[in-house]
Amino acid sequence: MTFCRDEQVWIPESDLEGMSVDTLAVRAGQIRTGQLEHSDPIFPTSSFVYGSAAQAAARFGGEEPGNIYSRFTNPTVQAFEGRIAAMEGGERAVATASGMAAILSTCMALLQSGDHVICSRGVFGTTNVLLQKYMARFGVETTFVNLTDMAQWRAAIRPETRMMFIETPSNPLCEIADMRALADLAHDNDALFVVDNCFCTPVLQRPFEHGADVVIHSATKYLDGQGRCIGGVVVGSDKLMEEVYGFLRSAGPTMSPFNAWVFLKGLETLPIRMRAHCDNALELALWLEQQPAVAEVFYAGLSSHPQHELAKQQQKGFGGVLSFRLKGGREEAWAFIDGTRMISITANLGDVKTTITHPATTTHGRLSPEDKAQAGITENLVRLSVGIEAVEDLKSDLERGFRALEK
Repeated sequence: MTFCRDEQVWIPESDLEGMSVDTLAVRAGQIRTGQLEHSDPIFPTSSFVYGSAAQAAARFGGEEPGNIYSRFTNPTVQAFEGRIAAMEGGERAVATASGMAAILSTCMALLQSGDHVICSRGVFGTTNVLLQKYMARFGVETTFVNLTDMAQWRAAIRPETRMMFIETPSNPLCEIADMRALADLAHDNDALFVVDNCFCTPVLQRPFEHGADVVIHSATKYLDGQGRCIGGVVVGSDKLMEEVYGFLRSAGPTMSPFNAWVFLKGLETLPIRMRAHCDNALELALWLEQQPAVAEVFYAGLSSHPQHELAKQQQKGFGGVLSFRLKGGREEAWAFIDGTRMISITANLGDVKTTITHPATTTHGRLSPEDKAQAGITENLVRLSVGIEAVEDLKSDLERGFRALEK
């Protein structure tokens, strides 16, 4: 915990030592006030008061721990940070206003002009834009490589390389990175290894156990799980997170107390939700492989997936996101999507409600045609974020999409 106040009751971390992620998702990071409430409280306040001018000076000067201003110190946000840090196995977490704010804060805090980043091509489209367009304006150059091609990673290394950034599984083709091999390469070259763990969450995958230095989440996705709030979080060592926290304190990409409270509630059910997502996604992936209109299915739970065995080693489940290529092009992809009636047409993922999208014109729509081609974002590609509805009902709705193709 970052601080202790007389009027608050902390749950000692030692009481939870050795507990499973399932238990940490419910118990870790909780703060109880003097009212001894059982549920997590919300502190919707912009500022905090002090007992004296001297105490205010001590707080602002860093001589005394405690809350100052909710841009960078809020008990509800700190409870969320403590819980996700415990679940990931990191020393400290810093919550942000969105997943992209988490990535931006990491880059701004840990990189400087002249540094070089190596990033896998299979990342969220906006991550690509942030690195390729905006970080470049500050003198940070990025090289994009194929996630699973270690030769490309090794060839891209330069003396000024300071960060290697990946998503695993990748978005949207569900490629799996060998995290230990990439971590060793990064550390051998004095670079940080950063993993976006949004698709798996700490329930299915803990990147620190495979050599990661920093783990990033869009809390908007599975950590919330019901599409209610926007948020992000960065997890790592105290030393690295102090830099990220310093950027957040100055620049202000801050998570609101209400959103932090919603995410705390989401974390409580995360383990059971992730297992339901995995079960439904695997059954749908196997079913989609048998459909005549489907050319290819991308899901690491399939034995046909090239990194299936690696995924089994690194993950406790294969996640809830899959994608597939239809026979045809954009016209067929759009007709299929429009043919569904229950599944939500939206680019968000990680929701208990199944969502469907066309990556080439939504999540990755701002990429150049060349970047799309290199990342495998074809016009006939459809992505599903599989929810927790009855899987037979999902099949019935997808069959409407296939019937639309027949017409």
